[in-house]
Order: sequence, then C-alpha cells, then structure tokens
Amino acid sequence: MPFIPIIRRLICIVFVFMLGAPLYSQQGEVTSQEMNTPAASAPSPLVGTLAGHPDWPAAKNPGDVDTVDHLLATLYDVVSGPAGQRDWDRFRALFVPDGRLAWIVPESATTKDAPARKGDAVFLTPDMFVQQNDPYFKTNGFFERSIGKRVEEFGNLVEVWSTKESRDAKDDAQPSSRGIDSFQIGHVHGRFWIASLIFDDERPGVTLPAKYLKTPGQ
Repeated sequence: MPFIPIIRRLICIVFVFMLGAPLYSQQGEVTSQEMNTPAASAPSPLVGTLAGHPDWPAAKNPGDVDTVDHLLATLYDVVSGPAGQRDWDRFRALFVPDGRLAWIVPESATTKDAPARKGDAVFLTPDMFVQQNDPYFKTNGFFERSIGKRVEEFGNLVEVWSTKESRDAKDDAQPSSRGIDSFQIGHVHGRFWIASLIFDDERPGVTLPAKYLKTPGQ
C-alpha cells in the first residue's frame, strides 16, 4: 500500500531524533552545562590497598616471594653484607606499601653513664626504615640470619616467630646480638607479603630459651 513507505520514513525520523535529543530528567530539560560534563571516571583504588600504590616496587625475582621461607631468607639477605649500598627496592618489595617495622626499646635504670629510660616501641614504614638505616649500612658491615622459626598458618594469614642472630662480620665466631623477629605475613596476588615485623633482642635479664634456638622437628 502507498502509505507504508511514508510511515516507515516518519518512524525513522522519530528514531533518529530520539537518539540525538538531550535527555530529560523529572525536573525538566538537561542544561547545556550538564550535557557538557564529562562522564564520571572510575572510582580510585582505596588508599590502603595494593592497587592504591601502583608505583610500589615489584619483586625483582619471583623466587623472593613465592614461599614464606624465601620471603624471610630474602629479607635477611638484602640487609646483610659488608659496608656498602643495599638493594632497597628489593627490600621494599617484600612489604606491603603501608607495612610496619617495629622494635621494642626496653626501659633501663639509671647508670653512671646514662639516665633512666622508659620503655617504648618504634614504628617505621619500609621507606622510613631505609632512610634511618641507609647511612649505617653504607659504613658498617652487618650479617643477619634465622637460626630457628615457628610458623602458624590460617587461610591467607601466616605468623612467623623467627629467632635471628646478627654479626658485624660474616666470619665472626660469635653473634653480636640475638633476638626474635615476629612476622605477620599475607598471601595476596599470588605471592607473600610482610605486613608487619616487630622484633626484640636479648639483653641482661632477657635470654632466649632453648626451645627458640631451633625449628621444631629439627
């Protein structure tokens, strides 16, 4: 019938008009300012997430972070060596970006050489640790290793109680210090990360018990 092409043409015109027409809200016509507003960008990653730190160094060697044993061995390796520069990006990559390193400062009584000191705890981010300790490592040898550890795991959470000893030179017969490194570790994105590390050392009146001087079962 002759009117069918006309109807089809009208339908096409209406359809094209609808595609090109501005949207309307319940309040009325959209303003030109609203029409020119760019589309909302995707929400930013949360600051406290790994995705929120795209510039944080990745592990240079996947073998540094594929197991808990490798993670701890890498930490001790990267801070150990004769006086000189350490690979701090390798060090940072072992931690979550907002991780913490902390050590216990014991209280001490007054002596002839020093006043009494209250106990405290010092908390640093990986970057703060680097800034504080880089000058020392550049001028002093330091060698640290684990001599025993206890591991507890649940889901993606790992707790490690590592007994460590430190030497000023690799071939020193006796360690200059011994103590406990307590690690809180997470398994995320297919690898292990140190979320926090808190440590304390032996001192007069505080001695490591024999049970912490070896790994259970050895």
